[in-house]
Amino acid sequence: MTIAGSDSGGGAGIQADLATFASLQVFGTSAITALTAQNTTGVQAIYAVPASFVVEQVRSVTRDIYVRAAKTGMLASAEIIKSVAELVAGGELPPPVVDPVMVSASGSVLLPKDAIATLAAELIPNSTIVTPNANEAALLTGIELHTERDMEEAARRLWEMGARAALVKGGHLSGDDSVDVFFDGSGFAHLRAPRIDTLNTHGTGCTLSAAIAAGLARGLDIFTACEAAKRYVTRAIHGARSWGIGRGNGPINHFDTEGT
Repeated sequence: MTIAGSDSGGGAGIQADLATFASLQVFGTSAITALTAQNTTGVQAIYAVPASFVVEQVRSVTRDIYVRAAKTGMLASAEIIKSVAELVAGGELPPPVVDPVMVSASGSVLLPKDAIATLAAELIPNSTIVTPNANEAALLTGIELHTERDMEEAARRLWEMGARAALVKGGHLSGDDSVDVFFDGSGFAHLRAPRIDTLNTHGTGCTLSAAIAAGLARGLDIFTACEAAKRYVTRAIHGARSWGIGRGNGPINHFDTEGT
């Protein structure tokens, strides 16, 4: 299950998550937290769904369909975050993969500041893994991320906040490789892939977290699921290099997955 916002442009959010689930051959369900007027150049408007209706969507699914794994994306408000955390704490959802969507790649604010504390205090401690990018990790931990050592410290702090594991993504940093740092309390692992020169990266964070959830649903352990998700996203970025969808940051190719 994905609990996230809808992207009218199709490249991120619920749309990217369901495409990822389909590509990785797991059946996807959804609970929509917000509607966005969005394209490859940015987010023009957001309409948040009432938290009570998000809960109804989740319960409608879980009372009928066994949810093996879940992920969260854009949660839109403190009330929605609290409601999802309560569903997990009450055993109605498995501890999710938490993609703490706060700011879009184009700079649009997707999570109010007052909701960040709720995310840190209530949802991260109920997560299987949290997958922030460098900017999101800085907001959550107070650490400015410039190096892999900084990423390690941020991952450690996220684990100390209660997450079973953390994967701090380095795609927004510089260097020849895109490096993500994994920590689960027992040690660090650095997942590397060559950085691809392309503007078609819209939805990579959503896709990575969805791919991790798909791996968990298929029975992979958390680290192996992260490794597989990293390979999947790298291939999806590579497969979209020649695409010309939109005038901004275009989507990745969820179905060009040969060799993953």
